[in-house]
Amino acid sequence: MCGIVGIASRSSPVNLERLARMRDVMSHRGPDDAGVWLADNTCTALAHRRLAVIDLTAGGHQPMLDKNKDVCIVFNGEIYNYRELRRELEQVGHRFMTTSDTEVILCAYREWGLECLRRFNGMFAFGMYDKTKQHLFLARDRAGEKPLFYAHLSGRLLFASELKALMADPSFPRKMDATALQCYLAYGYVPGDRCILAGVKKLEPGEALLYDVATDRIRTWRYWNLPPPPDGLTPSVEELSEELESILLDAVRLRMIADVPVGVLLSGGIDSSLITAMAARVTATTVKTFTISFPGHGTFDEGPYAKMVANHFGTDHLELVAEPASVKLLPDLARQYDEPMADSSMVPMYLVSRLVRRHATVALGGDGGDELFGGYPHYSWIQRQEQLRRLVPKPLRAAIGYLASEWMPVGLRGRNHLIGAAADLSMSIAHVNLYFDRAARKRLLAPLLRDGGMPLEEPEQYRQLLCNPVYSELRQASEADFRTTMVDAYLVKVDRASMLASLEVRVPMLDHRLVEFAFGKVPDRLKATASERKVLLRRLASRLLPTALDLTRKQGLSLPLASWLKGEWGLFMRDVLREADHRLFDPGMIRSLLEGQQRGFSNTARLFALTMFELWRREYHVQLPV
Repeated sequence: MCGIVGIASRSSPVNLERLARMRDVMSHRGPDDAGVWLADNTCTALAHRRLAVIDLTAGGHQPMLDKNKDVCIVFNGEIYNYRELRRELEQVGHRFMTTSDTEVILCAYREWGLECLRRFNGMFAFGMYDKTKQHLFLARDRAGEKPLFYAHLSGRLLFASELKALMADPSFPRKMDATALQCYLAYGYVPGDRCILAGVKKLEPGEALLYDVATDRIRTWRYWNLPPPPDGLTPSVEELSEELESILLDAVRLRMIADVPVGVLLSGGIDSSLITAMAARVTATTVKTFTISFPGHGTFDEGPYAKMVANHFGTDHLELVAEPASVKLLPDLARQYDEPMADSSMVPMYLVSRLVRRHATVALGGDGGDELFGGYPHYSWIQRQEQLRRLVPKPLRAAIGYLASEWMPVGLRGRNHLIGAAADLSMSIAHVNLYFDRAARKRLLAPLLRDGGMPLEEPEQYRQLLCNPVYSELRQASEADFRTTMVDAYLVKVDRASMLASLEVRVPMLDHRLVEFAFGKVPDRLKATASERKVLLRRLASRLLPTALDLTRKQGLSLPLASWLKGEWGLFMRDVLREADHRLFDPGMIRSLLEGQQRGFSNTARLFALTMFELWRREYHVQLPV
């Protein structure tokens, strides 16, 4: 894993000292090596920080030039099928000077041009400059495991793995994007290609960009999309289970390939337990597994389940006990995440990443299984909502939703569900998962923003993916989750937390073959029903995992935040929020949220979201959006 940054321009020479500063604010992403390359015209430059995982020699140094010295690349990630591609390229005359996957990308570009992207099985983000064509070529992997920000400003294009690298340029504008702020308050993250900074975009998953330096023009395109759902007859449950096992086994095998130690993040849930099972089958050595536990916190403590799986497969297992004192990490995490992020599981993710890094450089993670195979509670809720919509007239549902939105206190249990039950699919799911709905945001924003032209429309990114009448409601919801929450919340959480510890996390469930299998072959009835979730995955798990393991559990990596708020966490967050910028948020609404929490309302996630936003604002000093 690495950190990359680059600048391309037709006529503005690159300041190499400034570029080096931009690169080195990402030293955590690559502590092993650093490099910079400047084009002959001095107006284009690429820079790189390296975490050595494949080819630990100097041969893996980046930026890397091809053998003709006219194409240069900086690359973050891994191409898991690089050995197969290397053999294929050698058969048509390519000769290699290193054993790195980076050189394979260069040769693949030489052989197949922009179509090389379709050949890669991996997680990646790269920038490649072709001196002959004067083109800068950017690309991001299909699922969006690796990040890539870019900005087209004043006749130049800048890109980087992390937003803080762009902000390390003192001339870079720091104005908050108004719609991005609305998105954050609604979802707890900034989705899609939008960024919290105006003028900055994120390259989306499965997307590529070509910048013509001579004309200062950009072209973007999607090189990959999710397949349509199965149409008509599908294979039997037994056949699908066997195919699932075969693909997952190979996905794990590929991700165990490294020139450094590899471990597994094990929670004791179905996804990480299956990955542990597969890892034990494909390696001749003892698998190292790692977990984080919260003793005394009921369902939040997955330590006993992880230990059961570890014992079953004979892994070398290490467990870290989380403590409330970890609240001290929040300012550092706010700095690391570049954009505000409201997912409190960033804390245990970082803690377990630090533990793993003392024993391994690479870890396999279990993300993706819920989106692919129907694991979230709202997938079953969708099925039940269909029945409710048939039984309760729409005018009555609308009246209930309006009353809940306008009159029920924010945080009162059941409020979001009542609002959601009144709406169609696109709004019902969105409301169940919102931090602050439109009415709550109107109360939260300070008068300066509320009365000064700040837009209050519902963010559309999630809803737009829930308006395809050709697809089932379950397919629409799972695709929306795959393309928004998974990418912009969960994968961001994993990338930033693990990279802060200089740990590379690989995600077998997001192998594009498995994604295409799940969305293109597995019918809804084998994903989620009104009473059961992950139907097909549980079928496989029942054959491979310990019989005593509770396969119906659904907890996920999370903090016992409500409990911790009664102690040190609560004191810290109240202190932060009392000093929140009153130009942004109404202090009366913040007091109401804090008091509601003390009275038993469910405001923990909202308070955490506002705390992280305030810590982020203090760190980066971004201008207000209006």
